[in-house]
Order: sequence, then C-alpha cells, then structure tokens
Amino acid sequence: MLWDTHMHSICSGDSQAPMEDMAEAAVRKNLDGICFTDHLDIDYPGNPGLFLLDLTAYAASVGRIRQLFHGRMDICFGLELGLMPHLALRHKTILSQYPFDFIIGSSHVVHGRDPYYPAFYEGRREDDCYLEYFESILENIRAFDGFDVYGHIDYVVRYGPDRNTYYSYAKYRDVIDEILALLIEKGKGIEINTGGFKYGLGHPNPTEEIIARYRSLGGEIITIGSDAHEPGHVAFDFQKVPDILRADGFSYYTVFRERKPVFIKL
Repeated sequence: MLWDTHMHSICSGDSQAPMEDMAEAAVRKNLDGICFTDHLDIDYPGNPGLFLLDLTAYAASVGRIRQLFHGRMDICFGLELGLMPHLALRHKTILSQYPFDFIIGSSHVVHGRDPYYPAFYEGRREDDCYLEYFESILENIRAFDGFDVYGHIDYVVRYGPDRNTYYSYAKYRDVIDEILALLIEKGKGIEINTGGFKYGLGHPNPTEEIIARYRSLGGEIITIGSDAHEPGHVAFDFQKVPDILRADGFSYYTVFRERKPVFIKL
C-alpha cells in the first residue's frame, strides 16, 4: 500500500482530469493515500497564464474531494512549484497563505526556456543542454529552499533529442552530487518519479543511481509520485518502486503532512 504524492488535475494547465476521477483511480489501485500537486509556474515563457493556478479555488477543490473520500482514502493538499531564482520572494509569500501539506520544487524553465520544447536544444550539443539544466537546479536551490522535495531531478532527459540514450549519472556526477549534497544540507528530499517509465526511459526520474547516491550521501527523505495527468497513469508502474528503493538503500518512503515528513516502512 503506497502513496502517490505527485499528481495533477484539471486545476493544472496541462491536465483535463477531474479531481474525483484521479482519486477514484487511486482507490482502484488500493493506494493508502494521494497528494494533489497541481502546477504553479509563474512567468512561464510564451504563455504566462498557462500555469497560473487559482489557489483559492484549488484549495476549495481539494477540501471538497477530501470530504467526498473521507473514510476511503487519505488526500493531502500539495503544490508543484516551478522554480526560478527571481521568483523566490513571491513563492515564499504564496506558501505562507495556504495550509499546504507538501511542496514539490521543480525545474520546468531554464533561463527562459522549457526543455519540453525542441527549441531548447536547437543548435546546441545535447550534453551542454543537460548540463545547463542541472546547473539551473543549483541556482534555484540557492535562491529558494521553501520546498520539501525536489521533483524529477533529471526531467530534462525525457525530452532531449536522444532522451537518455547517452545520458548517465556518471557523465554529470560532479553537478548532480553538488545538487544532492545541497539538498541534504538544507534538509530537503527527492522523489522517485515513475513518469520516467511512462515516457519509455526504462528508469524512474531520477535514475536508480542518483537515488542510491542521495542515500549514500546521507539523504533520508524520498517520496513516491507518478506525475499522473490523467486517471490511467495514477500509480504508474508502482509495483517496481519497493524493490528499487530497497536496492538503493531505503527501507521506507516519505509522506508529508502539514509540511512535516512521515516515514513509512516499505
């Protein structure tokens, strides 16, 4: 019985899924609980309003679903925050205004461009694009640490020209280790995001090597998320998760309630 703590609904600019449908899918998968983490990406390039989440309406929607599913499944109130250094003060203010359980900090925009789109890679070596992505994570963490875990640390490999064909932890060891060490220093966690399997990478995001490295450096906080944007992807490939976590040095996973980690045995 696991929790899916990274999922999206119609409140996100990239999902049409009703919250109730996402929660029903989680019940069918026999999950112990879920956390909605809809997108808030301020200053999103090209379409600034796409991920401007109506937080008041979102909070009310999560509250309604909590009541609807009371006694059937636990539901937490979360947010996936698109980080950029210049947004640090705005993010701090926003998070102080709502009773969130869980905040994922993610990198979706790198110096004004989203790696989801081919334009990020045009005219450049894929390795250089990936390195820029990882270096931008360090910039984000140094500017703002008001999140609980950093989401899909190697998100960029989902969309590169060759995706993860030539990608490895070893190739970017120095910068990834610096990211992990900084997260640990600040008491932050990472997630095992099974979206990597959904995208056909054959690995979660981040890869098993990065998860193991986080643990070996002393990292203790790891959450589980499918990154689902539709009911059929809730708890995607979660049957693989316990063995991966055990192999990478974990005997538990983490759920956040009222921004505090709760450790649950596998």
